[in-house]
Amino acid sequence: MHGSQGQGDVHETVGAYALGILDDAEASAFEAHLATCDWCAQQLDELAGMEPMLAALADLPDSQGTPAIGESLSARPSPRLANRLVDEVAQRRAQKRRRGMYLVAAAAALIVGGPVTAIAVTGGEDSNNVAEPLASSPAEDAFFNHMKDKISATDPATKVSATVGMEGKAWGTHAVLELKNLKGPEKCSLVAVGKNGDRETVSSWSVPKWGYGLKDSTNEKAKKPLYVHGGAAMTPNEIDHFEVVTFDGTRLVEVNA
Repeated sequence: MHGSQGQGDVHETVGAYALGILDDAEASAFEAHLATCDWCAQQLDELAGMEPMLAALADLPDSQGTPAIGESLSARPSPRLANRLVDEVAQRRAQKRRRGMYLVAAAAALIVGGPVTAIAVTGGEDSNNVAEPLASSPAEDAFFNHMKDKISATDPATKVSATVGMEGKAWGTHAVLELKNLKGPEKCSLVAVGKNGDRETVSSWSVPKWGYGLKDSTNEKAKKPLYVHGGAAMTPNEIDHFEVVTFDGTRLVEVNA
């Protein structure tokens, strides 16, 4: 990647890397670039929360029935879930447009000047009721603002901590994960396990070498938890528990539903 490609081409690879569609050689080359590029590292953090929706859309066939680029993804939603996600995407886009300039300003500030906290001012006579931080990613926003019921667990062996929130949808279950104390580099998935034993991959992601949610790290990016979200065709009542597993099958932590 560093030989024939220009620097701009290398930067553009971050999207393909986040979706997991690079082959082993390309992924290794990009990871070498990622170790020295703060811009790509920041973009990868932001794309981590968008991957489940991108993966779902990437798997939908085009008008000629040709499979899209998502055929190479390891974590594809079931056809039943993918069809219903189309309506969900349209609704989410409409909601985002109605949020106005607060989210636009927050996103611009995040890209140009690094992490910031945007403040939304609420109406009412009580002047103390004014500050609620806007999340920096859709997954983080869903975790803090849309998930009423959350369950946490820490694995005694791996020390990885996870909190999962769920909300029922017409198409199944929307799940959001907060993950801490996870070292990289690694590739992981969030798996919903049904009471009948069925297993569905909710989301997958790559962990950079500095990791996520490591409170004692000297790297500021590593101190932040990972937030990802995705969907399962099972309803919340059909899910027994969630597992965070590596691509080689190692279970890092289990959270009851």
